[in-house]
This record gives sequence, structure tokens and C-alpha cells, in this order.
Amino acid sequence: MAAAVQCHNLEKQYTKGKEVVPVLDGINLEIAQGDFLALMGPSGSGKTTLLNLIGGLDQPSGGDVEVNGQSLAGMSTKALARWRSENVGFIFQFYNLLPVLNAQRNVELPLLLTKLSRKQRQQNAATALQVVGLADRAKHKPGELSGGQQQRVAIARALVADPNLLVCDEPTGDLDRETADEILSLLQTLNRDHGKTIIMVTHDPRAADHAENTLYMDKGKLVEAAGASS
Repeated sequence: MAAAVQCHNLEKQYTKGKEVVPVLDGINLEIAQGDFLALMGPSGSGKTTLLNLIGGLDQPSGGDVEVNGQSLAGMSTKALARWRSENVGFIFQFYNLLPVLNAQRNVELPLLLTKLSRKQRQQNAATALQVVGLADRAKHKPGELSGGQQQRVAIARALVADPNLLVCDEPTGDLDRETADEILSLLQTLNRDHGKTIIMVTHDPRAADHAENTLYMDKGKLVEAAGASS
């Protein structure tokens, strides 16, 4: 099966004053199309940094990321923003919904960067809300929705441009167990029935159990499960 994501000797470091702080240390990783991968490890291990590099939210200090065969190295900020809008859906622990907009309008937001007509944007948003089971809540604002419903709206927003790749950073970290399991089941459905490749950072072993594969990180490297803390 073709690779959805390839990381080649990926490095990331930050500078604090005169000190160089390494975060990722030579990551080599291949993720197949249609995989559902959980990425686990202790806080500070580099999980979110790796996720941000794969999603094009940040650029590496060394090495390269390829998504669906396209290298992200050397892309301008503008080109990277357009690439993200067309190829990646982002789901975070906190829903980042605009409280003054209803669910439909929140889901439409990523499409404002496209050339779609207003009618087409509305149709796409309605379809995305239907996929996540919230067609009947389209006119509700975030404050009128439960935490689980707000996360479903956030997932619909991630889906609305029909990206191949979903990157999820602790998507159930702010939810109770029952609601978390509902969201994880939805992600499984998007993976299984809609062919989405999903990479999910999580601290929760029960969340990781919903994924097809799990990798562990520690101190900026991929490590064997037995040597990792979750």
C-alpha cells in the first residue's frame, strides 16, 4: 500500500537564548494510506511537534516530510497554508469554535480560503455535519451544544474540504469516558468507511486501543513499547 506520510531523518530544535533545545532527533517514519495510527509517549517526548510537522503547521530544522508523495520542504508560508487547507484536517483537544457562529458557519470557515461559491460551501458544510451525525444541530451555536457535540462540529470542520489526512492532538482529552468513546468510534468510522488516514496523539491507552497501530515516542525518538511511558 502507498505511503500517506513519510518522514526522512526529521529533526526539530528550538533556541532559548544561547541554548539549543532538541525536540526531535532523526525521526524516520512511514504511515500507510488508510492507517489509523496512535502516537503515545510522555509529555515533552515530541509527539505534538511531530504531528505539527506532518500537518504543515511547523517546519523541521532538518530532514523532510512527504505527504501523499509531496515534499513540504521549502514551501513558502502562503503555499503551505494553501496546501494545508486542501490536504489536512485538524482536530484538537479544545474545539476552537467561534462562539458567535452556529455549527454550519463554523464548519464552513475553512472553505472561505477556496473558490467555492457560497451555495457550494453551505452544501459541503451540511454534508460534513450529516457525516458526524449533527445535521439537526446546524443552527445551534457552540454554547448550545454539549462538549461531545462541539467536538463533532470540530471534526466536521476538519472534514469539510475532504482531506486525505486527519491529524488529531488529544481529541478526547477534554471529554468524559462515554463521550470520548463515541468520538473515537466516529474516528474509526471515518477511517474505515471514508478512507481517511488518521494520526492521533494521545496519553490515553484506551483511546489508543481504537487505532489500528500504535507508536511510542520518548525524548524525541521512536522507541519500543516496552520502553515507553504513556
